[in-house]
Amino acid sequence: MVARAWPLAPVLAHRGGGAFAPENTLAGLTAAAALGCAGVEFDVMLSGSGSPVLIHDETLDRTTDGWGSVADTADDGLRRLDAGRWFDDRFAGERIPMLAEAAERCIALGLSVNLEIKPSRGADEATGRVVAGDARARWAAAALRPLLSSFSMKALAAAADVAPELHRGLLVGEIPADWRERCRSVGAVALHADARHLHGDAVAELRDAGLWVVAYTVNDPARAAALFAYGANCVITDRPDLVHPPGP
Repeated sequence: MVARAWPLAPVLAHRGGGAFAPENTLAGLTAAAALGCAGVEFDVMLSGSGSPVLIHDETLDRTTDGWGSVADTADDGLRRLDAGRWFDDRFAGERIPMLAEAAERCIALGLSVNLEIKPSRGADEATGRVVAGDARARWAAAALRPLLSSFSMKALAAAADVAPELHRGLLVGEIPADWRERCRSVGAVALHADARHLHGDAVAELRDAGLWVVAYTVNDPARAAALFAYGANCVITDRPDLVHPPGP
């Protein structure tokens, strides 16, 4: 059972900066903080060098000027890519950050973090182990540690072996019938679900089971307010300028 209060900010900027900066970049983290958003969600995958880096897709094409697989590209190759110009020329030269750089920026800005472990195909356990170990080290002296989430139960189980003290959240789309068993098997204390599948009864059942409830991706302020009224602990949004925490 989760007796403690939700440890992160109640509103998290999706993929680092929401709609205001290129996703999963240091510029995004800075943009979120500048908007007054107190927390962020971002994705971490392993590079071809086995390093944890911030990126969502398994391929480089959509969010950089490179191409090919992230898992087949070494760190020096990733560092040469532009990860900002695709979004806007103002962000030309923005790089794919290492997790170490993102942790440093989040700690400096006072941002709470939901770190999504995003394994490339076949790398679930390795990604869970490496990302959890690096997160554990990077936030070791921080007042607020990240929550690790993933759609991959294998990645979450591996993360639990390496950093059992870091909270874990199971990511799902629609809430599965066996959500209790799935969460229990990986020690998840939060369920992160597609907001389209969350309603009052579902949130109440999850909360009654002792789980924190996180809804993604919520860009309508009225929908966010309804989710908070149901008892959701957190919403992830592309629009941290519009979606705000519930009032006192």
